Amino acid sequence: MELQIESKKYNPLLKRTEIYARIVHKKSATPSREDVRNLIASEFGVNKDLVIIHYIRTGFGWTVSKVYAKIYDSIEDLRRIEPKHMLRKHGLIEEAKEGA
Repeated sequence: MELQIESKKYNPLLKRTEIYARIVHKKSATPSREDVRNLIASEFGVNKDLVIIHYIRTGFGWTVSKVYAKIYDSIEDLRRIEPKHMLRKHGLIEEAKEGA
């Protein structure tokens, strides 16, 4: 897998870096959200818990995916700003259990 950054912008109001990138994944399926988080975290030298993948989009039959990711300055900012369903998708909070 190869990461190609298309644009990178720091948002001081929300204390995060917003990244648009392409991931080339020749001879393999669309990468998982976890694989992309690990790749971006290693590329930018941050903890993977600070990385949120907003979307991964791949056209039918393509070996290139478009990714929109956000890297927060702190876990507190991430938890305050991101909606709960995104936190659940990334395993940062537990799923709510239904009471009987």
